[in-house]
Amino acid sequence: MRKLTALASGLLFSFGLIVSDMVNPARVIAFLDVTGDWDPTLAFVMGGAIAAASVAWIIARPRKSAYFGGAIPPMPTQPVDRKLVTGSAIFGIGWGLVGICPGPAIVALSFGKWEIAVFIIAMMAGMALYNFGLIKLPDRLRSTVKV
Repeated sequence: MRKLTALASGLLFSFGLIVSDMVNPARVIAFLDVTGDWDPTLAFVMGGAIAAASVAWIIARPRKSAYFGGAIPPMPTQPVDRKLVTGSAIFGIGWGLVGICPGPAIVALSFGKWEIAVFIIAMMAGMALYNFGLIKLPDRLRSTVKV
């Protein structure tokens, strides 16, 4: 049942990305273009996601285990620090440069666009190079990356 729930959740997430057009890099780049032809759509998508996650945390808070078994992870308690802000900034810069991040890229791959395939291949190559030790992170960043 847990695997079926995970599959259904992934499909629902994918459907939401498609319906909200977040698999379209032009939509994301238009959101980031605050001095030009700004498109606020992504702000509404994020707001809806935050609202849904907040309700889920409120419902889950008193529970000891998930509906289909397993422990419910505790709410994050780490403070916002330089490592988190730096990692978020690096992710955001990459996201802003190409207009897509890994989750929507995997969904967008189903549309058959070669640009998305190049992004996925480059992303996987970067992960492989890091995992094989061919890319080294500076010591100040190494502690923030858990593989």
